[in-house]
Amino acid sequence: MTTSTQHGPTGELDRGFFGQPWPLANLFGVEMWERFSFYGMQGILLIYLYYSAGDGGLGIDKATATGIVGAYGGAVYLATILGAWLADRVIGAERTLFYAACVVMLGHVSLALVPDLAGVGIGLVLIALGSGGVKANATSLVGSLYAEGDERRDAGFSLFYMGINIGAFVGPLLTGWFQENQGFHWGFGLAAIGMFLGLVQYSIGRRRLPDSTRVVPNPLAPAERIRYVGALVAFLAAVGALVALGWMDAGNLSDWVIWITVAASIGYFLLMLTSSRLSAIERSRVWSFVPMFITNAVFWSLYQQQFTVVTIYSDERVDRDFLGWEMPVSWVQSINPVFIIALAPVFAAVWTSLGPRQPSTPVKFGVGTVLMGAAFLLFLPMPTGENTVNLWALAGVLLVFTLAELFISPPGLSLSTKLAPASYHTQMVALYFLSIALGTAMSGRLAEYYDPDDETGYFLIIGLVAIAVGVVLLLCVRPIRRLMAGVH
Repeated sequence: MTTSTQHGPTGELDRGFFGQPWPLANLFGVEMWERFSFYGMQGILLIYLYYSAGDGGLGIDKATATGIVGAYGGAVYLATILGAWLADRVIGAERTLFYAACVVMLGHVSLALVPDLAGVGIGLVLIALGSGGVKANATSLVGSLYAEGDERRDAGFSLFYMGINIGAFVGPLLTGWFQENQGFHWGFGLAAIGMFLGLVQYSIGRRRLPDSTRVVPNPLAPAERIRYVGALVAFLAAVGALVALGWMDAGNLSDWVIWITVAASIGYFLLMLTSSRLSAIERSRVWSFVPMFITNAVFWSLYQQQFTVVTIYSDERVDRDFLGWEMPVSWVQSINPVFIIALAPVFAAVWTSLGPRQPSTPVKFGVGTVLMGAAFLLFLPMPTGENTVNLWALAGVLLVFTLAELFISPPGLSLSTKLAPASYHTQMVALYFLSIALGTAMSGRLAEYYDPDDETGYFLIIGLVAIAVGVVLLLCVRPIRRLMAGVH
């Protein structure tokens, strides 16, 4: 898939949406609603798993519950492989996005209507598969709106990222309110309604997307279809056998996702680097992504603990009482999106004003990872004891989370489209998301070691490791820039 400059009727650059192409508004909207449903559900998922039956939950122990959430989060990003493959080889990015969003909605419906662990299993599998398709292809579609070298690209991704966080802000507030007042399944049902609204909005505006988004860049030959169907059947049979033998269960799901993601990542890098379809410049750019892939995985292994460690921390350590009213646990998940909404336009304006003088992407990745490690160190001076931490203190820590995220996440989305080889455009986006899959699954695994009664070593070690990784990347900026071959 190639990128193309978007022009208005006069032949000038389309700047109708805050200086960006008009189709960005539709992608902004569908991603906002998809994130509303995704984060609304995820805001109450962990507590649904470990709350007692008397409180409406399933009563699973916390270590297992955090592992499930981490494995599910990793599976979402792991599923971008399938979404990207369908886009590049079967039906194109635009159609894949639409059908994937339908699967997401069905997953939320399952969580809302199917009781107990059966609903969790069916719902999380469907949401993971669908979200993987939405994520890879929404990012690819945004990239298709810009020509190579268009300096609006990073700013456009920052605006797109703001749409994500509007949904991420409102979702936990509303689903959390429904969970507190009507029960968990009402909260899950509201997430399904949000995804339905997103589908309606996307259907209205999807025709305005560039024709290139409906093209299949590397069509699957008829002779290959049987082979791929056979591989899918074999994979499903293998998973079924592992579950039946007891080798794969709720307690070790995050480990399985980690190792599958590592294997898939290595396979993807080898596929691209050995492909005869790549030019020398494209191959060099893929190599440049290796250190940033590793750094990104480290960053997300800390950041995604918002949905594991920070949720438990908010439930047990933070004073959420306001004049006798206790704020729902899930509402803490809306603090970070508030900061994103406020600061994303600032970052977009700064990058736009700096133009070619803005820091290179490896520098942004290094700074973001150092800030993320520093955020974990900020937990150390917090008071100990149950419900003793001031909510504003936690908000201050989450502000540093946000600054770190804005340095690394929107530029990372943009980078994957800039470094992508022509024959692997959407699959390069999937490779970027594999680094997030690895980090997210690791966040669930790491969270199993978190103990609210003895947390100093946990925050100290993880924070210092992240800072060290960020510093190493900053020291390697020059050779990475050479490999990027002109990409900033």
